[in-house]
Amino acid sequence: MTNHLIDLLRSRQPDLSRPFAEAPDGTVYTYADLERRSAQYANALIALGLAPGDRVALQVEKSLEAIFAYLGTVRAGGVFLPLNTAYTAPEVAYFLRDAVPAVFVCDPASLPTLAPVAAAAGVGSVLTLDAQGRGSLAQAADAAPTTFADVPRAADDLAALLYTSGTTGRSKGAMLTHGNLASNAFALVETWRFTADDVLIHALPIFHTHGLFVATNVTLAAGASMIFLAKFDPDGILKLMGRASVLMGVPTFYVRLLKSPVLTPAAAAGMRLFISGSAPLLAETHREWSARTGHAILERYGMTETGMNTSNPYAGARLAGTVGLPLPGVSVRVVDPVNGRELIIGAIGMIEVKGPNVFTGYWRMPEKTAAEFHDGWFVTGDLGRIDAAGYVQIVGRGKDLVISGGFNVYPKEVEGEIDALDGVIESAVIGVPHADFGEGVTAVVVARPGAGLDEACVLAALEGRLARYKCPKRVFFVDDLPRNTMGKVQKNLLREQYREIYAR
Repeated sequence: MTNHLIDLLRSRQPDLSRPFAEAPDGTVYTYADLERRSAQYANALIALGLAPGDRVALQVEKSLEAIFAYLGTVRAGGVFLPLNTAYTAPEVAYFLRDAVPAVFVCDPASLPTLAPVAAAAGVGSVLTLDAQGRGSLAQAADAAPTTFADVPRAADDLAALLYTSGTTGRSKGAMLTHGNLASNAFALVETWRFTADDVLIHALPIFHTHGLFVATNVTLAAGASMIFLAKFDPDGILKLMGRASVLMGVPTFYVRLLKSPVLTPAAAAGMRLFISGSAPLLAETHREWSARTGHAILERYGMTETGMNTSNPYAGARLAGTVGLPLPGVSVRVVDPVNGRELIIGAIGMIEVKGPNVFTGYWRMPEKTAAEFHDGWFVTGDLGRIDAAGYVQIVGRGKDLVISGGFNVYPKEVEGEIDALDGVIESAVIGVPHADFGEGVTAVVVARPGAGLDEACVLAALEGRLARYKCPKRVFFVDDLPRNTMGKVQKNLLREQYREIYAR
C-alpha cells in the first residue's frame, strides 16, 4: 500500500531540479529540496514517537518550514492540525484537549505560555518553529536523515483535522482524508487549467484550508511553483505580477489592490488567473477589477468540511454574484430546509453537497456528524439557489436567515439593494430580537467618506424596491465591518452588538 496523498502529488511533479517555491528572503527551493526536507521532518516526527493516525498540531507563523512540516507529517502517517495564530491560550487549550495531539509546535515566544497548556492537555512533545523557520522542530529536522520510506496510508485514512470557526458554538474538528485532499486538488487543477508552467503568488495564511490545501496542494498537484510571501503585501504583489501567472486571494486582497494607481492592464498583462474565495466578492469589486485589469476574477465556493465545491468556469462566463458550477465529481443540490425535498430551479433553500471531497465527519462528535448528513448528502448550512445554467448563488448562511413577522428575509437580497446605492461601500443585514416581529431586519452600512448618506436616505431609497417586511427597521453606519482572518463578515458579532436596540 502507498501513501495515497503523497504518492498522487508526487506523480505529477516535474524534474526534481525545477523550482517549487521562492521564500521571502529569495531562497529558491526545488522539488528535490522539498523531497529531502519533508523527509527530514517525517524522520524527526517518527523519532518523537509519532504513530500512524497521531495528530501533529502547529500554531506557528507562516513559513516554508511549516509547509515542509505539513508534508512530513502526512509522509509519517500523521494527521496535520493547523491552528490560527490569533487563537489565545484558552482557545488553544480547548483544541489540544479535544484533539489530543502527540506533538504540538508553537512559536518560541509563545512557549512559556503554551507549554503548560500543552502539558495539561496531555501532549507528549512540545517544540517550536518561528517565522524564519527556526526552532527546536527545525533543529530536529536538521539532524534527521534526508530520505524516508513513506508510511502507507489509504485513501480513507485521515490526513488532516481542521477546526471550524465555532461562531455558532464550540469549534468542531472536520476529519479530512487523503482521498478528500487529493480529489479536491486534482479537480481544481483540471478546472483552473494549472500546469507545471504556472507560478502562484502565495499570500494567504496557511492555518486555513485556502492557503494550505487549495494554494499549496494545487501547486503540488500541477508540479507548478510559487512565490511564497510571509503576508499579504499589495505593493509586493503588484511588483511580482510580471513574474507570476496566478493569484489566489480573499476579497480584501482585491479591494486593497484596486486602491493602487499601479494596477493597470499592463501590470496584470502577464497574469493568467485571479481567484477569489473564503468570503463573498462584491459585484462592484468584480466589475471594477475587470475594468482596471481586463481580467475577470474567478470566484469559487468551499468550506472547511469539503474543500472546494464549485467554481466559476475558466473559459466560460464568470458571473458576478455567483460561485459557479460544481467541480468535477462533486454534486450540488438545493433542498427545502424543513422537509429535505429537492427544490425546483431558482428556488432558495439549503445547499447540500456530495462527492469525494466531503469529509468523513466531526472529530469525536458522532451525533453532530449524523445530524449534518441527509441521505448521504452533507448539509452545508448555506442558503442558495441554482439557476437554469447550473450556476450556484449563495444568499447567506442558514443561521443568518432573518424571520420577521413570520416572513423569511434573505440578507443577501437586502444587502444587494443597499450596496447598489451611490456612496455605499458594503453592508451587512442581520436580524435581532424584536418584541412585535420576533426579529427586526437591521442594516449595518459602510459608506464612502463625504457621501452624505444617513438612515433616512437609505430607507427612502429602498422603499418600493423591496417588500415592506424586507426593509430594515434601522440602519447604522460604521467605518468597517468586523471580519475574521479570512475576510468573512462576522455577523454573530454584529448581532451581539445590536441585540438590544429594539428593547430600548
